[in-house]
Amino acid sequence: MKIRRIAAYRVELPLREGSYKWSGGKAVTVFDSTIVRIDTDGDLTGWGEVCPLGPFYLPAYANGVRAGIAELGPHLIGENALELGKLNHRMDAALKGHAYVKSGIDMACWDLLGKAAGLPACVLMGGRFGDDFALYRAISQESPEAMAGRVGGYRREGYRRFQLKVGGDPDVDIERIRAVAAQLQPGDRLVADANTGWRMHDALRVVRAVRDIDVYIEQPCLSYEECLTVRRHTDHPFVLDEVIDAVDVLLRGHADRAMDVVNIKISKFGGLTKARQARDLCACLGVAMTLEDSWGGDIVTAAIAHFAHSCSPEAFFSATDFNSYVTVSTADGTPQRTNGRMAASTLPGLGITPKMEVLGKPVLVIE
Repeated sequence: MKIRRIAAYRVELPLREGSYKWSGGKAVTVFDSTIVRIDTDGDLTGWGEVCPLGPFYLPAYANGVRAGIAELGPHLIGENALELGKLNHRMDAALKGHAYVKSGIDMACWDLLGKAAGLPACVLMGGRFGDDFALYRAISQESPEAMAGRVGGYRREGYRRFQLKVGGDPDVDIERIRAVAAQLQPGDRLVADANTGWRMHDALRVVRAVRDIDVYIEQPCLSYEECLTVRRHTDHPFVLDEVIDAVDVLLRGHADRAMDVVNIKISKFGGLTKARQARDLCACLGVAMTLEDSWGGDIVTAAIAHFAHSCSPEAFFSATDFNSYVTVSTADGTPQRTNGRMAASTLPGLGITPKMEVLGKPVLVIE
C-alpha cells in the first residue's frame, strides 16, 4: 500500500480554561496543531497529529512541523505505508533528528495499518488490556489557594491523579504542594511537576521541605545529571519527563536508578512505532509509565488512547485526555473521558473520522 499523497492542515485549539501555565512563566492560550493526512494507492487514508507545547518547552515548534514535512514528504512518496519499521528507517535517513516532525506521519501510518488489517491500533500494538484506563489532570500554575481549589472540581469529573505545575519560586511551590495535598482523599495521587524549572539547590530545598507529604517529584531540573542528584537526596517517588526521548536514556536511567516513573510522549520519540519500543522496554525493566504526548486535540487523544490501552496494567501509571482541555473538536469517534477514565475505539485504526469543515484546506500538499 504505497503512499501517493501527504497533506498537512493547520488547526488552532483554544483552551477551555483560558490559559495553561507552567514553570518559568510559560503560558499558552491557543495551541497550533498540525494534522497529517496520508492517502495511499489502496484508497485508504490515515490520519495523524502533532502539536508542540509552544516553541519554548521542547526543541519543537508548530511551523517546524510543517516545514519538516515539506522537507521529508517527497522522500516518502511511493513507500509502503504499512511497513512501519522500514518507513521509520527511511525517515531517519532522509531527515536527521527532528523526531516530532516524523510523529504525525508515523501515527497516520498506524491508522492505515489498522484500517488495512480491520483491527484497532491498540490490538496491533500489543492488545487491549481491560475496559478502560485512568487519566491524570494537570493543574495549571496559579496561587497555592487557587490550585488547591481546583482539586474538588476535577475530582467531581472523576480524576484521581493530579499533576501539579510547580517549578517557580521554591517557597511558593512548597505552599502549592502542601495546599493541594491537603485536598487529597484516599486513593488520590499527587505529582509535583517542575517541568525543569528549579535550580538544583532550590529543588533540594523543596523536596526536603515536603518530605512528610505523599507526592511524586517530576523533572525538577533541566539536565539528567541534576535530576539524578535530586533523586539521590530524596525518598519521594521520582518521575522523569523532558529528558526521556530515546531508548538509551531509559537504559541509563534504569542503570542509575534515576526514576520510578517516566513520561513517554509520542512526538518526542518520533511516533507510535518508537514510543512503543520505549514502552515495551520500560515494561521489561519494571519502570512505570505515563503515556501521552506534548499536546494535541482529538487525533492525538485517540492515539494516546490506543497506546495506553495496549499497556499492561502493571506498567501503566496514567495517561491524558487532551481533547477535554480544548474547545475545538477536529474529529468524530474520538475517545471521551468518562468519570476520569478513557477507552480506545474498537473501530479499525485510530477509529476517528476528521471533520473536514473544521480542518479546511490543507496548508501543504506533497504528491
